[in-house]
Amino acid sequence: MSHAGKPISEPGVDSSLSDRLRDSLSCEANKPDFRELDLGSPVSPLRTRQSGGLATATSSSSSSSGSVSGRNGTNPVNAIRSGSGPNNNHSGELSGSSESSPTNTRNSSKPGHTRSNSGSAHPLIYSGQSSSAVNSSPRSNVLPTGNICPSGKILKAGMVPNRTSRTDVLGSGTGYYGHGSIMRGGAAAKSVGAAEAVSSRTSGGGGGELGKRGMGSVDPEEVKRAGNEHYRRGNFAEALSFYDRAIALAPANAAYRSNRAAALTGLGRLGEAVRECEEAVKLDPNYGRAHHRLGSLFLRLGQVENARRHLCLPGLQPDAAELRKLEVVEKHLKKCTDARRVGDWKSVLRENDSAIAAGADFSPQLSMCRAEAHLKLHQIDDAESVLSNIPKLDTYTNSSQSKFFGMLSEAYTYFVLAQIEMAFGRFENAVTSAEKAGKIDPRNLEVASLLQNVRMVVRARARGNDLFKSERFTEACLAYGDGLRLDPSNSVLYCNRAACWFKLGMWEHSIEDCNQALCIKPNYTKALLRRAASNSKLERWVDAVRDYEILRRELPDDNEVAESLFHAQVALKKSRGEEVHNMKFGGEVEEILGLEQFRAAICLPGVSVVHFKAASNLQCKQISPFVDTLCGRYPSINFLKVDIEESPAVANIENVKIVPTFKIYKNGSRVKEMVCPCREMLEHSVRHYSF
Repeated sequence: MSHAGKPISEPGVDSSLSDRLRDSLSCEANKPDFRELDLGSPVSPLRTRQSGGLATATSSSSSSSGSVSGRNGTNPVNAIRSGSGPNNNHSGELSGSSESSPTNTRNSSKPGHTRSNSGSAHPLIYSGQSSSAVNSSPRSNVLPTGNICPSGKILKAGMVPNRTSRTDVLGSGTGYYGHGSIMRGGAAAKSVGAAEAVSSRTSGGGGGELGKRGMGSVDPEEVKRAGNEHYRRGNFAEALSFYDRAIALAPANAAYRSNRAAALTGLGRLGEAVRECEEAVKLDPNYGRAHHRLGSLFLRLGQVENARRHLCLPGLQPDAAELRKLEVVEKHLKKCTDARRVGDWKSVLRENDSAIAAGADFSPQLSMCRAEAHLKLHQIDDAESVLSNIPKLDTYTNSSQSKFFGMLSEAYTYFVLAQIEMAFGRFENAVTSAEKAGKIDPRNLEVASLLQNVRMVVRARARGNDLFKSERFTEACLAYGDGLRLDPSNSVLYCNRAACWFKLGMWEHSIEDCNQALCIKPNYTKALLRRAASNSKLERWVDAVRDYEILRRELPDDNEVAESLFHAQVALKKSRGEEVHNMKFGGEVEEILGLEQFRAAICLPGVSVVHFKAASNLQCKQISPFVDTLCGRYPSINFLKVDIEESPAVANIENVKIVPTFKIYKNGSRVKEMVCPCREMLEHSVRHYSF
């Protein structure tokens, strides 16, 4: 016989009957609601939304009939199951989505009453009393007459507490609950004072004492309440420790698992949070809130199919806001997929970023998609930088094996990583990543094609390197060309083939391949070196000096680059008909000690930079080391220094009154003067007149 229709004995009934009744309501079907630089060789790596929450059911009434009945003959368990709105929850559970608060205190509800969205918790059972019955909130130390306590004890008649009339909302309409209501929660309601504790905490009361009691308690509900208080205050790590303890005490409680997922989400550990939610719905397949939280987590991870499955669970009323987010993310992902299919990588970037902004903000796959788009647009450095900003998702097992662009999500991550490793010439790493992708998703054609290409490119590159070492440069060119047909965007193979062309004296071809490599990887040092050397062979001194200038800035301590730059600059001056005398590489800043020495120095062919200084001046002391650096960096320029205190005649002739002052002379004529310049301005001027 249904419990809803079975009469309950009067207060004098023995405890065994009460125990049997409590056990029958605690059955599995009704769980408690609480719940490198060699030029010759190419051979070289959930937001929170406050919506209330925690309460312990302590309904009392004025009737002493002790009867239990349905409303209008309807089984209350089925009535609550059918009402799958936001008020359907496990009592004391973290409300709403994965972003919700653990303390679900409804403005219109009585602290003692919460409801189940799964039907697996005890319902509030009506006594059949009329709506005019008084609804009271008992004191912490007294239970009303006629109630059967969760502990199984029955209080004696006459122990009626002081009462205040309060309205409780359950589903639609308002009802007053009379004497005889069976208290919900089993262990959750061991102390009626819990309602007052919740009220105190909700109004800002201290949680320290509650925390002490919770950690030392063997009552999982009390431990959970302490965890809820810490969660409400944003102490997610502390809340997690309490939920862990509650789970240890009651491992089969789905609400504790869901609460733990909320704390993990607050800590940014979304993978673990997903695992906890999956465990919660495994314990209670009808647990609506856990499904909602799991759907919200999957949405943040960009797994829209999984998210829809849980957000739109039959019998569960979906959250409108989460559904809107899901639809927007789905729309952008579809556009991203279509753009990727036709190779419109700029659109891929745009739609990918829009999907992230719409809510899929913790998706490793969307980050990898961004990296892939940058790679295809030859923005290789941007692609690599994306890797350092991918959401750190702790490993978890997703039984549904979600897909991304038609391949399993984890396989896509390794698929993109293999391409990036190839672009940077880390061929062995590329093979490893491609093999991992193939192992995860062996049936995917895109993954299989990449794996085959990577292996063939690696073999072509190895064959080319061996041929180059054997000085069989023509054959090496062919081998590298085989690799480029498979991977036309590989800057390393272009640079290696450029080395072969250089050795064969085919400098135009070498420059062409270097240009291709630099188009893909603009800061590719090897390609710059080989192009500069090839331009020097072709006596294209302007281009050679330009490349060596870039290399000098990138490799300021490289003496070979500095010397190559010097010889290119001298050659450039000679090609322009300028007289070049006594120029040698590795000069130092020349100190001027007299007027005749000064006049002779500035009249030398070429450019001279004069630093007027004073030994006692702080600014001069600070910029002098930089002048020494410029002397090494621009060896074709004569750098001079004049101490105006030791050579006042020079200072007077040049009318220098403020130091540091810099003057630039070309073939004896002054072309520029700077007073107290910054380092950037000084170098800019020196570089300008070095050509």
